Amino acid sequence: MLTSLWALPLVVQLLMLLLLLLGGLKVHLILTKGVCKSTNKLTGKTVIITGANTGIGKETAIDLAKRGARVILACRDLKKAADAKDDVIRESGQDNVHVRHLDLASLKSVREFASDILKNESRLDVLINNAGCVTIEKQLTEDGLEFQMQTNYFGHFLLTNLLLGLLKKSGPSRIINVTSKAHSLIKTFDLNNLNWELSHNNGSFYNSVYYYSKLSQILCTRHLAHLISQSGVTVNCLCPGAVNTQIFRNASSLFQTMLGVLIPVFFKNVKEGAQTSIYLAVAEDIAGITGQYFTDCKISQTSKLGQDLGLAKKLWEISETCVKLKPEERHY
Repeated sequence: MLTSLWALPLVVQLLMLLLLLLGGLKVHLILTKGVCKSTNKLTGKTVIITGANTGIGKETAIDLAKRGARVILACRDLKKAADAKDDVIRESGQDNVHVRHLDLASLKSVREFASDILKNESRLDVLINNAGCVTIEKQLTEDGLEFQMQTNYFGHFLLTNLLLGLLKKSGPSRIINVTSKAHSLIKTFDLNNLNWELSHNNGSFYNSVYYYSKLSQILCTRHLAHLISQSGVTVNCLCPGAVNTQIFRNASSLFQTMLGVLIPVFFKNVKEGAQTSIYLAVAEDIAGITGQYFTDCKISQTSKLGQDLGLAKKLWEISETCVKLKPEERHY
């Protein structure tokens, strides 16, 4: 049998070897996927999930609703959010699910959303900063900030600060930032270039900004954990892994074609991708853990830059200026 295999044309042998390697990798990915095994209930708890109308945000909302939580879907597109709400109610079997408008690319919208929450909600137990985007063209928001950086990082930075007082009041509570392993692709971090004035190749995948935004989330997590260490609020971040969601809908057609080939082998489905977010929201064994980075429901290591506490402090201070955080909005 082995002799007959070697008798095949070289290209066939290489193809079979590639398939074997991919099959082995697929098995490895399946065996190492994290699964939230906690049966903890969230009855009487309130959860906010940004970008919960699709992907892992929606799947997280379904799971937490099943556990009895009051779930607030914070979304930019109210029509899609309303459809997602119906899905969450149907699949969770409970109707304590609500939609609130939030456009992270507008600091005004973030402040209006936070004001509404502070006015109408008596508690906030879990804040999941889940929303994210990938773009291929540079554009600025109405606030003069780079669109991708604001949607993925600056908007969540402001939102977290504005809701921190309510989180502390409701403690013990949790803040969860959904980031990415892609942060490790950044080897230098230019604090003077957070608004991304650097050019990029026309039509290229505008990836470096995405990497910056995800590293920024990790650094923000590190510093906030230090600032509120005695508050009863924990803050952790996570990489969900490669998940088959709509986040790359704005990427180039070539990149999307590549994904079409890779998804069956390397990507998780949304339910699998949501497991670490769910774990950080409900698991009792991490109740006192803060400032950490998780993958597959366990603590993992970030890049060296992601562990730089001095850099984290400087980024935090610059971010306060970028979002025009007022002294009365600082609850740490």
